[in-house]
Amino acid sequence: MEQDPQFLIDVAKAKMPYGKYKGVSLIDLPENYVVWYHSKGFPKGKLGSMLGLVYELKLNGLEGIIRKIKNDY
Repeated sequence: MEQDPQFLIDVAKAKMPYGKYKGVSLIDLPENYVVWYHSKGFPKGKLGSMLGLVYELKLNGLEGIIRKIKNDY
């Protein structure tokens, strides 16, 4: 899956907008929370797409990609 570089930057900067983890960077959400959200169904729109990418990255141990972008911006 090819990603738009701006989308990766957006994911690196994004924070959870509501709930128990409101204000936490998406990449810093606990893995079990992201897995729970995956089983429940991600929200529609950009947030859902970003959470889906975070899920895939965490699943494959690739969070470092977003963490590096986060530190660079």
